[in-house]
Amino acid sequence: MSTLKIMITGGAGFIGSNFVHYIANKYDDYEITVLDKLTYAGDMTNIEGVDLKFIKGDIASEKEASEAMKDADYVVNFAAETHVDKSITDPASFVKSDVLGTQNLLELVRKYDVEKYIQISTDEVYGSILDGSFKETDNIDPSSPYSASKAGGDLLVNAYYKTYDIPVMITRSSNNFGPRQFPEKLIPLFILKAIHNESLPVYGDGKNVRDWIYVEDNCAGVDTVLHKGKIGEVYNIGGGNERNNLEITKLILEKLNKPESLITHVDDRLGHDRRYSLDASKTKKLGWEPKWTFEDAMEETVNWYKNNANRLYKSI
Repeated sequence: MSTLKIMITGGAGFIGSNFVHYIANKYDDYEITVLDKLTYAGDMTNIEGVDLKFIKGDIASEKEASEAMKDADYVVNFAAETHVDKSITDPASFVKSDVLGTQNLLELVRKYDVEKYIQISTDEVYGSILDGSFKETDNIDPSSPYSASKAGGDLLVNAYYKTYDIPVMITRSSNNFGPRQFPEKLIPLFILKAIHNESLPVYGDGKNVRDWIYVEDNCAGVDTVLHKGKIGEVYNIGGGNERNNLEITKLILEKLNKPESLITHVDDRLGHDRRYSLDASKTKKLGWEPKWTFEDAMEETVNWYKNNANRLYKSI
């Protein structure tokens, strides 16, 4: 059997590193190359123990990305600036990574005749929805500089498909949680703060709803799209676990046996979307289904951060 070469950008970050482990555990015939800039959210310990080639580099750099991609059969682009709060204070860095970086990768896909390119996107590009769930055919309406930059990347992917007929697909997942997530996002941040008996700052009334998916289930969805998806298509990957932020916060406190008095309501985030929800039926038709229950996944997640609390707490 011939070896397939897969290049994973952002492979030392949260979802990217989990995908690296997923691919390494599932396929014996895959040669993995990781390209990662190792910003604050990238950590080489996330990919320890995996047989791979690592290149430190920026997806917006033609030279660095070329070195990683030149022999690749498949490219999966997880590399991105992702934190909404940071995008509000520094939108330029998000445009550089999520738009210009994506455009650079697409040019290299053309140059090296890559067989398949997967753009990892987010449900946030659709904007907020009060009732029902977004389908892939719905218009995108991003609210934050982060989601706008991801939407810009998606539009470029679609434009390159239509203009240059390159083999691209897009996945849009709901809120991921699980091991190896940098503690700036709600679940890992609140777990670590609660362990240290610090207040948990909940935005507004805490009733903003997100659909949560365990990161391993998202990795399985991306893998399904990579091998079974149709070129030029978009695929939603949703967990079917809608919870508001206050529910998530109280569940974390319950699992850690901490009092709800640690909850502190703070001023709401600027442009804070009220609810995200995805219709993932298109991806399910490819044979994918989430395997983790929300309760089991949260148990795994809380335990992982408890075991790694001393190492990660200094990142807060």
